Amino acid sequence: MLKLDILVLSVHPDDAELGCSGTILKHIALGYKVGIVDLTRGELGTRGSAEIRKQEAAAAAEILGLAVRENLGLPDAFFENTREHQVKVIEAIRKFRPSIVITNAYYDRHPDHGRANELVEASAFLAGLRKIETFDTEGAPQEAWRPDMVLHFIQDNYITPDILIDVTEHWDKKIESIYAYGSQFYNPSWEGEPQTYISTPDFIEIVTGRAREFGKSIQVKYAEGFTSRKILGVDNLFNLK
Repeated sequence: MLKLDILVLSVHPDDAELGCSGTILKHIALGYKVGIVDLTRGELGTRGSAEIRKQEAAAAAEILGLAVRENLGLPDAFFENTREHQVKVIEAIRKFRPSIVITNAYYDRHPDHGRANELVEASAFLAGLRKIETFDTEGAPQEAWRPDMVLHFIQDNYITPDILIDVTEHWDKKIESIYAYGSQFYNPSWEGEPQTYISTPDFIEIVTGRAREFGKSIQVKYAEGFTSRKILGVDNLFNLK
C-alpha cells in the first residue's frame, strides 16, 4: 500500500499544476511523498480532449516527480456533492491515507472549482467514519482514515490566503509542468481550436503576477497561497515568517 504525505484532490487535470505545483515540488524535494488524484478527465474543456488531457497529465506528473497520479472519472461539470461521488473520493483518501489533502478554491470563476471544494471537504471528514463502508479495487474493506488537514489553493478569483508557501526555488519547474498541457495553455503550434481565457500568453503572466504579489507579503520572489476552514497553528513563534 502506498501511503502519501500529501494528496492533491483537484477537479481538472491542470488545476493542481496551476494552483499548488510549487508546493508539491518543494515537499517532494524535502522527501515527502505527494500524489494527485484528478476528479474528472476535463472532457468538456473547449480545447483538446479527455485522451489528450490524460497524456498531458502523465507528462506533468513526470515533471513534478509524483509518487502517483490517478483519475476518478467523475463527470466534468456534472459531478455533485452527493453520496455516490463522495464514496469515490472517500475511497481515494482511504487508499492513500494522506496527512494533508489539498483541493480547489472555496469559490472561483469556474463553478466546478467551488463545487469540488465542497465535495472534497465533506469526503475528507466522512472518510474518518468507520461505519461508512468502502472497498478497494480487489473488494477488500478499507479502514477509516481522516486527514489531519485540508487546504485549498487559490485560483482565478482573489481570496485572502491563510498561509503562504515560498516556492521561489521551484518556480521554473512549476511553469514547465503547466506548459505540459499544450492543448490548454499558450502554444503557437496548437491550431484549429478556439482561443480561450487560459490559452493566451497573458494568462501565465497573471499566474506569475499573483505569485509575485503573494511572495512580496513574505519577502520572497514567488509564493503560493492557501486557505483553510480549520484554524492553523504553529508550535512556536519562530516558525512564523
